[in-house]
Amino acid sequence: MAALFAAFGLQLPLLIAQLVNFAILMIALTYLLYKPVMKTIEARKQKVAQGVLDAEEATKKLSTADAEATVTVQQAEKEAEGIVASAREEAGSEKMRIVKEADARAASIAADADARAKETAAKSLRESEKEIARLAILAAEKAMRT
Repeated sequence: MAALFAAFGLQLPLLIAQLVNFAILMIALTYLLYKPVMKTIEARKQKVAQGVLDAEEATKKLSTADAEATVTVQQAEKEAEGIVASAREEAGSEKMRIVKEADARAASIAADADARAKETAAKSLRESEKEIARLAILAAEKAMRT
């Protein structure tokens, strides 16, 4: 074996020193570089995985919120339709009430005007009768005087 080492130009103490240096370098790199880098990579993997889970959860919440918003909008539309229908019905009944009230007032005004016209006609007739009677008396007086 010594001949083999001599043929390649290797020295046993130097080879052992290099193996020890390599082992020390491997141990130092393992603890100082490899493990911290692997921890960092693992932490990033976990953050990415958590980000994916959060994104999926956000997507579910968004779809749930969209569904709730749709339901809320539908309920609001139904409620608005009900309010509009109620308002239309109330407006129709109010219109009918106002029309009936206006008809009643018109009938009252017409009846009042008719009563006043009859009263005026009766008053005119009485005054005419009085005037005719007065004129008849005057004519009779005049006829008796002559």
